[in-house]
Amino acid sequence: MGKRAVLLLAHGTPNTVDEIPEYLKNVVSGRPMPQHVVEEIQHRYSLIGEPKGHSPLTDLTMVQAELLAAALGEPVYVGMRNWRPYIADVVRQMRANGVDEVAAICLAPQNSRTSVGLYRRAALAEASGMKVDFIEGWAHEPLLAEAFADRLRVTQGQLIAETGKAAPVLFTAHSVPCRTIQTPSANLGQPILWPTNAQLGRPGDTDWPDPYPVEAKFTAQAVADLVPEIPSWYFAFQSQGASGGPWIGPGVEVTLDALAEAGEKAVILQPIGFLCDHVEILYDIDIAFKEHAANLGMRLERPESLNNSPILTQALVKLARESFARLEA
Repeated sequence: MGKRAVLLLAHGTPNTVDEIPEYLKNVVSGRPMPQHVVEEIQHRYSLIGEPKGHSPLTDLTMVQAELLAAALGEPVYVGMRNWRPYIADVVRQMRANGVDEVAAICLAPQNSRTSVGLYRRAALAEASGMKVDFIEGWAHEPLLAEAFADRLRVTQGQLIAETGKAAPVLFTAHSVPCRTIQTPSANLGQPILWPTNAQLGRPGDTDWPDPYPVEAKFTAQAVADLVPEIPSWYFAFQSQGASGGPWIGPGVEVTLDALAEAGEKAVILQPIGFLCDHVEILYDIDIAFKEHAANLGMRLERPESLNNSPILTQALVKLARESFARLEA
């Protein structure tokens, strides 16, 4: 058996507002970004974090890695796709440290070509000579649902204590471009044979329907099943990008409009596609969506993000051990 380690893969985030233009070039693969979009994103970052302008995503991911390493008893590395430490640099460092067996876990549990597929390519491009077990998706992991449910129960319990009434829950995940999840025209009218994880996310692979929206809603259903106090639940996609073309919905704002029109006075919004705080939570939800709800006369609460959740650590330990077992086989 070789020297083994875990590689956690995440989106990455700039450390300061001034780094955002360079960071955005990485996000859009060098394509031109309108200046007004860059300035708007800089404005959003300027309103979050401590100190202001600093997203905690990288810091929190490093904490998650430390907790996993302590619980697992194996080295854990962190590579980011769009910012430092870049995935390629980290994989090269792993090789220099003698690691030749890698359990790669993407911290985006729901599999999509626009996220997990790109992480996979970035990691494998630098992993020549190393055995890599890449976990494409883990939306069905029971401990993931339990981690979210653990946070949700606290918020629902507080609302019940304050108002005497449970609130409906709006689950969200990051939107992706419609072109990502559309079934290729060659397959229309034919039975859909869903692929295995190993068949998804490879360069040039566009023959399979993308599982992302189905997996996101599966996670939401699994969380809701663990919190029977929920009177009803809904699902929306958030944080649609500024790039050209349509993104999948429904969006959060129109869903909140519908809930207000139905007479709801409070809602709990829980993002089940994110594992820690960053701008899509601290700005999009805590500032923009809360303001939108308030303008509708509705109270919006958000459960604490998973961040350093012990149950999330248990889930990652389980995934890593299963991955190591596959590598041994």
